[in-house]
Amino acid sequence: MIAADGSQLGIMEVDAALARAVEEGLDLVEVAAAARPPVVRIMDYGKFKFESAKQARLAKKKQHVIQLKEVKYRPGIDEHDFATKTRNARRFIQDGNKVKVTLMFRGRQITHPELGRAVVDRVAADLADVAKVESAPLMEGRSLTMILAPK
Repeated sequence: MIAADGSQLGIMEVDAALARAVEEGLDLVEVAAAARPPVVRIMDYGKFKFESAKQARLAKKKQHVIQLKEVKYRPGIDEHDFATKTRNARRFIQDGNKVKVTLMFRGRQITHPELGRAVVDRVAADLADVAKVESAPLMEGRSLTMILAPK
C-alpha cells in the first residue's frame, strides 16, 4: 500500500487499507493488480483522472497529423502545368505532409509506360532537395503512383 504522499505503508488487509483511505477522505485505487500482493494507492481519483485528461489534451495539441496529399500528372503534361503541380507538391511537403504522385494513363497512352515513368522520375528529381521517395513508382491499373515524404 502506498500513502497519498508517496510513502510506502507496507502490506495491509483490504479492510484496514479501505478504512485508512476513508479516514483521509480519499479513494483507494488499485495500481498494479498483477503484482503479488496487489499494489494499491490512496489518492483523489477524480483529480487524477482530470490531470491525466489534461496531459492528454496538451499532447494532442502539440502533435502534427501528417496527411497524404495527392498531385495528379499525365504523360504528355506541358512544362508550365508540370511546374505548377510540382510547386504545389513542394508546398505540401514543406508543410510536413506526404505527397502521392499519381500519373494517369488514358487510352493508348498505357502502351508507353516509359513516358510516364520519365515524368514521375522528373518529379522525384525536382523535389529531391525537400523530399525522399517513400515508395517507388508502382503501376496500379491504369495509373503509376509514387509516395514522397519530407526529409
